[in-house]
Formats: sequence, structure tokens, C-alpha cells
Amino acid sequence: MSQTRKKTSSEGETKPQTSIVNKFLRGSNAESRKEDNDLKTTDSQPSDWIQKTATSETAKPLSSEMEWRSSMEKNEHFLQKLGKKAVNKCLDLNNCGLTTADMKEMVALLPFLPDLEELDISWNGFVGGTLHSITQQMHLVSKLKILRLGSCRLTTDDVQALGEALEMIPELEELNLSWNSKVGGNLPLILQKFQKGSKIQMIELVDCSLTSEDGTFLGQLLPMLQSLEVLDLSINRDIVGSLNSIAQGLKSTSNLKVLKLHSCGLSQKSVKILDAAFRYLGELRKLDLSCNKDLGGGFEDSPAQLVMLKHLQVLDLHQCSLTADDVMSLTQVIPLLSNLQELDLSANKKMGSSSENLLSRLRFLPALKSLVINNCALESETFTALAEASIHLSALEVFNLSWNKCVGGNLKLLLETLKLSMSLQVLRLSSCSLVTEDVALLE
Repeated sequence: MSQTRKKTSSEGETKPQTSIVNKFLRGSNAESRKEDNDLKTTDSQPSDWIQKTATSETAKPLSSEMEWRSSMEKNEHFLQKLGKKAVNKCLDLNNCGLTTADMKEMVALLPFLPDLEELDISWNGFVGGTLHSITQQMHLVSKLKILRLGSCRLTTDDVQALGEALEMIPELEELNLSWNSKVGGNLPLILQKFQKGSKIQMIELVDCSLTSEDGTFLGQLLPMLQSLEVLDLSINRDIVGSLNSIAQGLKSTSNLKVLKLHSCGLSQKSVKILDAAFRYLGELRKLDLSCNKDLGGGFEDSPAQLVMLKHLQVLDLHQCSLTADDVMSLTQVIPLLSNLQELDLSANKKMGSSSENLLSRLRFLPALKSLVINNCALESETFTALAEASIHLSALEVFNLSWNKCVGGNLKLLLETLKLSMSLQVLRLSSCSLVTEDVALLE
């Protein structure tokens, strides 16, 4: 299919086609000539002039309507070729394998989409190096609220052009630049146009090779982004050097609902730095600190402010090398997060012998829907405590106990409590050393 599309594109390039702009110009010239001819007969035939002028005025909107319909047909044909549906407010070309020719067609359509609110061209490598052709049209789509450019191989020139264009779309609420390494070191060029009063609600910069300097700039910018609700800086390990600045900025983002710092090289010290900001994030719903292997030991003395996150619904601490003392401290905090719906403590093997109290106190989380504690080296005592607590988890939908060998031979303890649950949809027991009796209970 890609070969067929390339062939079609090359044939289209060899045959000169009338562009939309030329169609408009042709229509305009024809109307001008008609008006000149009408004016020449004005002195001898005044009544005819009035009639012809009226006819000409009627023809203008008809001509414009025809041009508009033609452009809409082109729009539909272009989207159908890519397997998409034509809409006025959303242009979703995510992962469509756009070619350079496709990019030209898309740019030509933008002037005819004045009500466009969402543009997603993520995961299209050919966008890289050509983004300026899109940004030059940004003033024509000034109502744009969502712009997604994830994994587009953006160049430094693309990044600079984007920064200059963002001021043309003041309604922007969501910006996704994830998986573009050239964003790193150039973040000020992109976000410098964001001023106090900006409507931006979501910024996603996953795996953008952000530097410590980028982090410092972001920390200084955050107080201006009072509408910010989602900030994802995951897989940017160098920002740990400017975490103080970021945490200071977070204190001014009181509307923040989602904070993701997955795999950011966070350390024990990082927990203390972030803990000071948590008291200002009363609206936070999701906190992801997962895959920070140096975080272990950081919660021993500094989990107190987590309690301030009264609305927290998702807490992800998987693969954080939690120590026995971390687990002990979290035992005092997690059961107090009464709105918690998802808890992921997986791949923390020190939990095996130290989590009995924590797991037994999960009974105080009646809203819990997802509990993931796979590969935690649970022991018989901790598994028993978990089984006894699960009877109180009536809202539980997902339960993952995979890679905990102690489940084998003891599954009956858990199933006796889970059989009372009307909500459970997923029970994962991969590599749990199940015995024949366990399997029989599952049938």
C-alpha cells in the first residue's frame, strides 16, 4: 500500500494541478473582467447595468461556495486516503506514515479549517524538518486547543519555528512534544511565549533529553501557568539537577492534577525536595514516581506531606527499590489516602518481609480499584494479611499478584474473600508456583 501511495504521489507531482489558491485567483480575475465589461455599457444602458451588477453580486457567493465545496472534497479525499474521517474541529493524523507530499496536502488544507481545535500528527517521522510549513499557517487556526507532535523527529529549526508560532494560538490547552530529543536544550525557545494568564493545561515532555538548564527554566515558568493540570517530565534523567527549581515552581501550580516523574533519576534527596511541594498540591489526583531505582530510602523520613494529597487517586511507586524502612513509613501514610483508586508497589522486593502491616491496613481504602504488587517477594505472613484485607476491598477490579511464589498452595485463602467481590474483572497470577489444588479452585 505504501508503494502504491508513493507512486500516486509521484504521478501527482509530475502532472501540474490547479491549486486551491489558483482557483480562488482565477475566480477573482473572472469577476473583475465581468465588472469591467459591465461598466463600459453603463452610459447607454443603465437598466442593463443594474441588472448585470445584481447578477455579478449574486455570482460571488456562489463562486465562493463552489470553491469551499471543492476544498472540502479535497479534504475528505486526503483523509480517506489515510483511513481517517473528515471533521471540522479535529484533524487526527497520528501514526499515518505521512510522506512529504502528504504534508504539503495537509498544509494546503489548514486555511479551510478555521474552527480547528485539535491537531495530532504524532509518530510521523517526515514532519521533522518541515514543521515551519505548518507553523506559518498557525495564525489561520488560532482556535487550536490541542497540538500533539510526539515522536516527529523535530529538528532544532522546527523547535525554534514552533516557539515563534505558539503566540498565534492563544487558546492552546494541550502541548505534547514527547520523544523529540531536540527539544532538550531548547525548551526556552519553545515555551518562552507562554505568559501569565496562559490557558495551557497539559504539557507532556516525555523522553525529550531535557537538560538541567531546561529544568531550571521550567521551574521559573511554572508560576505563570496557573491553569496547568498535567505535567509529564518522565524519562528525562538530567532534570534531577534542577529539581529544586522545579519543586519551587510546583508550589505555585495549585490546580495541578497529574505529576509524572517516571524514570527521572530521582534519589533519596529528591523525595525530600518533592515532599516540600506536596502540601501545595491539594488537587493532585495522580503521582507517578516509578522506575527511580535510587529513590529507595527516601521515604524513611519524608513521607509526611503525602498525607496532604487528600484527593490522590493514583500512586505509582513500582520499581523504586523501596526499603523496609520506606515501607514502614508508607504504612503510616497510604491508608490515610481515602480516595486512592490505584496503587502500584510492584517490583519492590524488600516488601516481602516488611509489608504485613501495610497490606493489612489496605482495608481502609474502600475506593481501591487496582492493586498491583507483582514481583514483591511476598511471604506467607504478608500474603495472609493481604488475603484478610481484600474482603474489605469491594471496589477492586484489577488484582495483580504475579511472580510471588508464596501464592502457590495458599490461593484458597485469597479466593475465599474474593468470591464475595462483585467488581473484580482481572486477577493475574503469572508464575506464582500454583499447585494442582490452586488450579482446581480457579476452574
